[in-house]
Amino acid sequence: MEELPTGVVVASLGFALGIVFGGTAQKTNFCTMGAISDIVFMENWNRFRAWMLAAGVAILGSQFLYQTGVIDLSKAIYLTPNFGWFGAILGGLMFGFGMTLGSGCGNKTLVRLGAGNLKSLVVFMFLGFFAYMTLRGLIGMARVEMEALTVIDLKASGMKTQGIPEFLASLFSMPLKAVSLLVTVVMGGGLVLFAFKSAEFRSSTRDMAAGIIIGLLVVAAWYLTGVIGFDEFEPVPLASFTFIAPAGDSLQYLMTFSGASINFGIAAVGGIIAGSFITSVASREFHLESFTDAGDMVRHIVGGALMGVGGVLSLGCTVGQGITGMSTLAFGSLLALLSIFAGGVYGMKYLEEDSLGGALKAMVTRD
Repeated sequence: MEELPTGVVVASLGFALGIVFGGTAQKTNFCTMGAISDIVFMENWNRFRAWMLAAGVAILGSQFLYQTGVIDLSKAIYLTPNFGWFGAILGGLMFGFGMTLGSGCGNKTLVRLGAGNLKSLVVFMFLGFFAYMTLRGLIGMARVEMEALTVIDLKASGMKTQGIPEFLASLFSMPLKAVSLLVTVVMGGGLVLFAFKSAEFRSSTRDMAAGIIIGLLVVAAWYLTGVIGFDEFEPVPLASFTFIAPAGDSLQYLMTFSGASINFGIAAVGGIIAGSFITSVASREFHLESFTDAGDMVRHIVGGALMGVGGVLSLGCTVGQGITGMSTLAFGSLLALLSIFAGGVYGMKYLEEDSLGGALKAMVTRD
């Protein structure tokens, strides 16, 4: 029996992980934008604690694999020595604002699509289209020029990565291995402890399950691409869950199937849609939903476009940078994540105030 190519094996297992991811997100209502909205409008932190738990589990698990030599996270795109601080900030703000207009981040868009939401189909198409334009199309030229003007080459300062531990080790002249362990415990363990500190959160089996499963899936994806996908002749890029560039790749793959190759990201996108579909049908939650009016459609189109461009500039979404990127302890991921949060809060205030200026005023003042 002929052995399957490594890329096909990785894609097949990536599709399976995506099914679990999509099913979990659908069943538990795991959503970063929804979590931020709960805090802003209801002062409820439960869903955000689920997100923090996912990030904490991902950090602890991924760093264990990295620091024990099982995988080499320094090969991940998040730890490149080319520190794109401006792209992380601008792209994060664009993505955060866009996800409020599009009713959810990249992950939520795929989950809602699988559950029958036709709005998300439009968001997904525009998100993927603009992501691909920013990667390799018309907008890509402006992106390259922006990066040339703003990216900082950390190699000039003697640094190999943009990892937070390496920044601190260089700043305080401490051994990198010791600092890495300390940062892992403080950040990963701190997020987990903060999540479980709440009695209300501890009483929510749904939110606890969401955080633990999503976090472990990010770790499993690193292992899949870094260990199972290791092949000297056909190397598979080290990757885990992220949904912006893979959305563009997925559209391109569907249009050029006969001449294209599937990868982990494309397979994971398909798996998440399938997992959400299966779960929503099984729980009788599947239903078709469309736009209420033309204005609703325009908002979702603009939201998808902003997420596509912003997600590429910032190298990821709320999952891609917020959980996967943070699991590498990259400084750029932290910067992008904070920018996404800021953009998301601003977007929610905009929807509430129906004015860009009013939204800004609402952010800096309290009633």
